[in-house]
Amino acid sequence: MILEDRIEANVMIWRERMNRLIKEHGDYVISNVTVAQICSGIRGVPIQISDISFVEPESGLRYRTYSINEVLNLLPRAEGSRYPLTGGIYYLLMGNEIPTYAKAMQVEDEWRKRAQVPKYVYDIIDAFPETASPMSMFSAAILSMSAQSKFYQEYQKGMPKDKYWYVMLDDSLDLTARTPRIAAYIYNKKYRNNQQIQPDENLDLAANFAHMLGNDDPAYAELMRLFMLLHMDHENANVSAHTAHLVGSALSDIYLSCSAGLNGLSGPLHGLANQECCNWLLNLCKEYNGVPTTDQIREYVLKTLAEGRVIPGYGHAVLRCVDPRFTAQMEFGKRNLPDDVLFRTAMNVFAVVPDILKATGKVSNPWPNVDAITGTLQQHYGIKETDFYTVLFGTSRIMGFTAHVVWARALGKPIERPKALTTRMLEAMISGSSYR
Repeated sequence: MILEDRIEANVMIWRERMNRLIKEHGDYVISNVTVAQICSGIRGVPIQISDISFVEPESGLRYRTYSINEVLNLLPRAEGSRYPLTGGIYYLLMGNEIPTYAKAMQVEDEWRKRAQVPKYVYDIIDAFPETASPMSMFSAAILSMSAQSKFYQEYQKGMPKDKYWYVMLDDSLDLTARTPRIAAYIYNKKYRNNQQIQPDENLDLAANFAHMLGNDDPAYAELMRLFMLLHMDHENANVSAHTAHLVGSALSDIYLSCSAGLNGLSGPLHGLANQECCNWLLNLCKEYNGVPTTDQIREYVLKTLAEGRVIPGYGHAVLRCVDPRFTAQMEFGKRNLPDDVLFRTAMNVFAVVPDILKATGKVSNPWPNVDAITGTLQQHYGIKETDFYTVLFGTSRIMGFTAHVVWARALGKPIERPKALTTRMLEAMISGSSYR
């Protein structure tokens, strides 16, 4: 199976490193947790180790130590494309090396073999009422495939622990092969009067996804290759990735784990942000009947802040710079849709908002993140239903979820079980008295 040999070559090295850290440095103190951190969602508190991706505050996201720009330049590309094959990115996350074109295509070929979605999955989607959110359909569809989990079947037979990751990888390849078809089915059912589009087996995964969404413009295939790369992972401690990891740590199968992760991604404070960013820009254009001037943007931004709301797409929990993922999409827009009204508006907002946010003295990071422009590009290519954007996001992010869960099983990571305290305990600790 593709990726097995590559992961096998790395597993023993990482197991030894992990065991040595625990044995020789298990008492080393990483951080002192404050009451404020406990009461505010353990923000910034280190809770686990993952080498798959990391966010550097001053330079942005890294996949296996490679920056976004390095990944864009080093990974193999589809013929005639500016952007890497999705199979190559997945190989990098799982296999910890930049693949050759042949290896990236092996992943793409493996996905083609596994892409058939069971009929019952579509039946479950069809059973939802018209008012259902596309993310609820997506999560339920992923969850339903647990019925065919190879990991669950082998676990019931008494599979040894050091073999868990093999079947988790097998399930992960099935899942990641099917998710674009499931997402496209939901889109066409909900927004195109159920006019389904059959896949094109000659296309790579991202281009085929674009095709199944109803757009065969080569530029949209390019955008989807870029989109899949930029959204695939983002550390393993954000809400969705951590949720998938947490559920997986209980030895739940990959479908249960990823469905749980998607449920976290659905929240307005997490993955739904891309939808809110686009809606804010659309409302801005509507307010001023087209591309707003600098003064009009300033007026609209100050009004938004005065109402106690944030400027969607600006700021980040970790980053302290312009998100390189924003920059990559901005460059795509300048090359492919420079005259688009919404794109021009997004660029004008970028020119105005950071200085306004800096002037408030309350914002630690006034720069745009990936969400500030994602929907703008999708709008241009006809995907105008903003409540679908988080499904697009999830289709890519599931690949990151699976990489983390497979590696957690390969390294034998334990079930995650942090400790909760009562308010009385905290008060007693602070005062130095007994809480008993």
